[in-house]
Amino acid sequence: MTMPTLMWFRRDLRLHDNPALNMAIANAADEGDNQVVALFVIDPEVFDEAGQPLKAYQNASLTSLNKSLGGNLLIQYGDPLKVVPEIAKNIGTKFVHIAEDFEPYGRQRDIAVEKELAKINISLTRTGSPYAVAPLRVTKDDGTAYRVFTPFYRSWFKHGWRKPAQLPKTLPNWYLPIKSQPLPEVNAVIPIPEAGEENALNLFEIFMKNAINNYDEHRNRPDLAGTSKLSIALRFGEIHPRTLLINLNDTKDQETFRKEICWREFYAEVLANAPESETKSLDQKWELMGWDQEADYLNRLKIWQEGKTGFPIVDAGMRQLKESGWMHNRVRMIVASFLVKDLHIHWRHGAQWFMKHLLDGDIASNSHGWQWTAGCGTDASPYYRIFNPMMQAEKFDPQANYVRTWIPELRHLTGISAHTPWDQTDGYLHGYPERMLDHSEERDETLRRYKASKGEKDIKERFAQ
Repeated sequence: MTMPTLMWFRRDLRLHDNPALNMAIANAADEGDNQVVALFVIDPEVFDEAGQPLKAYQNASLTSLNKSLGGNLLIQYGDPLKVVPEIAKNIGTKFVHIAEDFEPYGRQRDIAVEKELAKINISLTRTGSPYAVAPLRVTKDDGTAYRVFTPFYRSWFKHGWRKPAQLPKTLPNWYLPIKSQPLPEVNAVIPIPEAGEENALNLFEIFMKNAINNYDEHRNRPDLAGTSKLSIALRFGEIHPRTLLINLNDTKDQETFRKEICWREFYAEVLANAPESETKSLDQKWELMGWDQEADYLNRLKIWQEGKTGFPIVDAGMRQLKESGWMHNRVRMIVASFLVKDLHIHWRHGAQWFMKHLLDGDIASNSHGWQWTAGCGTDASPYYRIFNPMMQAEKFDPQANYVRTWIPELRHLTGISAHTPWDQTDGYLHGYPERMLDHSEERDETLRRYKASKGEKDIKERFAQ
């Protein structure tokens, strides 16, 4: 009697450097039949809330994984709490393998599935995670969690990580016990970049030959191809961070890139220790900042979302997001500061918009990146540090090439003049909107609210959940 092993893929859509998959393969070999069922469950709890770009990219990534598995990826729809035990029972397995999930919903889901499997004498084995160092392993000397990045980085680096897990030389017999369901039809809305493990490895190879040089300086320039563009592949687990880290040395550029990888792991650590920070400020006193209420901000929020604020660097970022599913990290900080500190809108509304449109939408990085800019997160940018969009634009897009790429109404303006259409006689020739506010006035208003909120001790949630 055969007894296949079940490998449940989630945020690890690859074959190489996948410890959970390796464990499933070894388990199958021990059982003697060498059969592995590769399962992916499209969970409506997650899928229905995702934006169209992310759904479309997931389809592309699953298609690539299915090809790597010789067409043997089993796609099923439904609640994993029902689907996984049902598949496991039907194939007669005693073993289900996963990479551990540390996001709030994923952790709760896995615990619930584990309990259901235990009822029918099937074990759930967690091996590896989407991180080089799994959350909850790096702590201060007293055992508490870090809230500041730099000491976390030092401890994280000192802790180290395993070498990439090598795929066994002998692959299992991929077993498709029932017909796989088709992938959902998705209107992509935007062009979807090439997906899959092979593409991720190629992107990294290209990055290491080109953009890694001068990365420390160029990563903040949205007008240059100065980043790795691997955030989407990391989000879907098409490549593991260990695969990146093993290739890095201690030069300044590569050290900076290593720190960027660590920021992703730091935010995963923070979220694992404070799951409520997915939607609530880590520093709760900022909930008393005096954010504008819904009746007052809805129209202004829409203007920001559509990239029509009249501030070119802000609008370029918002249009890049909507039209490509990605935004340069420096610009993410600029548009976030504008929403929170010029429009006085709670960071949560910006985070929700990002998750609807980002192809690399990662809950931990997104929520805590927003909180960093808002000033209510970990070692956040202080609330009184308010990005001046004009100064940011001149520093990081010195010839306005980024702005002209995403704002066709300003392409007639040469050089840096595209950053200040209000100073040009023909700045509004092609219908670009005038500035929706006076930045200096809103800066003063933000500082007024900041001063008024200091010293408050009774923290109350003032916003609808």
